[in-house]
Amino acid sequence: QVQLVESGGGLVEAGESLRLSCAASERILGIVNMGWYRQAPGKQRELVAALTSGGSTNYADFVKDRFTISRDNAKNTVYLQMNNLKPEDTAVYYCRIISRYDSWGKGTLVTVSS
Repeated sequence: QVQLVESGGGLVEAGESLRLSCAASERILGIVNMGWYRQAPGKQRELVAALTSGGSTNYADFVKDRFTISRDNAKNTVYLQMNNLKPEDTAVYYCRIISRYDSWGKGTLVTVSS
């Protein structure tokens, strides 16, 4: 598997912003399938945002135009910019990159207080 190191999670108040980072152990140039997922207590893991072929993006309905997925090929890093966070966004967020392997990060906890 490709090693994915996530950072940026933490405790914030509603309305604040966070940027999650996912650093890959190999070049992401040429890799088209990558995304962010989240899992809240008692819930199934769900897709938050994804980058696919041709630079296309897919966002979950609950994003409400608040989140943005992006990449920096020079830094081999995928980002998730999260704005106007809500308490219901509280979850463990996971990075996923599909190359020659299906690789997942360890997850980073985001807690949003009201």
